[in-house]
Amino acid sequence: MARREEEYRERGGRMSRQEAGRRGGRAVMEEYGPEFYRDIGRRGGRAVSEKYGPDFYRDIGHRGGERVSEEYGPEFYRDIGRRGGRAVSEKYGPEFYRDIGHRGGERVSEEYGPDFYRDIGRKGGRARWGEEEEEEEEPEEYEERRGRRRY
Repeated sequence: MARREEEYRERGGRMSRQEAGRRGGRAVMEEYGPEFYRDIGRRGGRAVSEKYGPDFYRDIGHRGGERVSEEYGPEFYRDIGRRGGRAVSEKYGPEFYRDIGHRGGERVSEEYGPDFYRDIGRKGGRARWGEEEEEEEEPEEYEERRGRRRY
């Protein structure tokens, strides 16, 4: 705060645009509260989505992720993922991971049917023991369902 006051005096008592914006934002926050900002942010997000389409946010997120990866390297994502995983584990315990894994497995079984796990189990077993994998065609139902997913 002392630095800002110093800069303020150096400019002959004139406020910078940044400082004026900061002070105005604080005044609005004090008068209307944080819910006001959430509401206008939500409305603005909806307007942007309607104007540019739903893929807009995905595209800018992808570009941002690429930029971060270029700047910090892929290790950055590994590190933040590990930190996030530890934080979740400390907060919710190992049972949390067991439960979400179980729910995910049930969802996959509902989506692809019970034979899906049998089929991938066979493929995994052959790969594990070094056996040549026969070229099996994937059941059409897996392919159709996968086509609907956004992976």
